[in-house]
Amino acid sequence: MDYRTLLAIVATLLPWASAFAGIRAGLEAYSPGHLTLLRFLVASLTLLVYALAVRMPLPRREDWPGIFALGFVGITVYHTALNFGQVTVLAGPAALLIACGPVFTALLSRYLLKEEISPWGWIGIAIAFTGVALIAFGKPGGFELQPGALLILLSALATSLYFVLQKPFYRRYTALQFTAYSIWAGTLPMLLFLPGLAQEVAAAPLPTTLAVIYLGVLPGGLSYVTWSYALSRAPATRVTSFLYVNPLIATLIAFVWLGEVPALLSMIGGAIALVGVTVVNTLGKVKSAPRPELRVEG
Repeated sequence: MDYRTLLAIVATLLPWASAFAGIRAGLEAYSPGHLTLLRFLVASLTLLVYALAVRMPLPRREDWPGIFALGFVGITVYHTALNFGQVTVLAGPAALLIACGPVFTALLSRYLLKEEISPWGWIGIAIAFTGVALIAFGKPGGFELQPGALLILLSALATSLYFVLQKPFYRRYTALQFTAYSIWAGTLPMLLFLPGLAQEVAAAPLPTTLAVIYLGVLPGGLSYVTWSYALSRAPATRVTSFLYVNPLIATLIAFVWLGEVPALLSMIGGAIALVGVTVVNTLGKVKSAPRPELRVEG
């Protein structure tokens, strides 16, 4: 994993970690459906401006069904389920359930991409998951699993499928092209939530709406580009292992943004998660199929 891939991962994790605080801020004035739609209307518009500026071509017609399917699973299902789930699920259980994502990715990569992770890699994943569990148990409010927990688990599975199944498309498209196509495709089903959106935007406080716009431009738009770039250059198992760092970063951002003071147990869990990610990426060798040749034109 070269420095460009690592920089892309870091550039992704910081905005994505802030998204959890941003979603909680947005839910103060927006319903989950309207929040999801507004966020990805902003993301789609951001990518559309770039696409028009560089005259990005449309995808091949034979790829449209696959792109629409991945956009629906990885964008529509993931974000809709996550936002509705966060209405009833406390931060601790939500963080732990989302942490199932890299485990799902490792398993799916094993059977769909033929990526074979070494025993040390699985040990590192187990260590990182343990760290996230400590972060989750350190959250206030206890650890009761509400009915919305199934929605959080569904979102973790959906995003894992999206990460794994997008890799074959890098034989034909750049990371930015595929991200734009899939986000546009995933935004279309969200138009189901369009009725009433204008009224909520008019009634919402400006800081809340600005938080949703931020979610669309960075975590919802540009960060997907940098993440897709990293996935196009390294095995999915290794790239997604860095997601275990997200709960720690999210805890620190929530402290700065929302004033949520982290518990000592959460900080210990964050340190353990970092150890697990380090083990995966230093000792956990991943044998994968040959990397497809990447295109770099716009």
